[in-house]
Amino acid sequence: MKTILKSAMFASIAAMGLSVAACDSKSENKMEADANATRDAADATADAMENQADAMDTKADGMDSATENKMEDKAGAVRDAGEKKADAMEEKADAMDKAPG
Repeated sequence: MKTILKSAMFASIAAMGLSVAACDSKSENKMEADANATRDAADATADAMENQADAMDTKADGMDSATENKMEDKAGAVRDAGEKKADAMEEKADAMDKAPG
């Protein structure tokens, strides 16, 4: 019974989310898509940097070199910056909902 109630609750929440999303303007949707693309690009760059860092580690000893750690830190910074930029873009898009007109 609890499973049925949870399923019904999630279905209701999903339906409400879709109805709100349907109210977004085309420009808001584009801004949100651009934010997602920004986030995806940063993730792809960070992933490539992490893969490059992993390739530097030729030993399976569980120890990372300073160079590898530095590269992974840079990858984390790229990922964080992309996330921050995408969040700002999404906030700007969400503000369009609140703008009169």
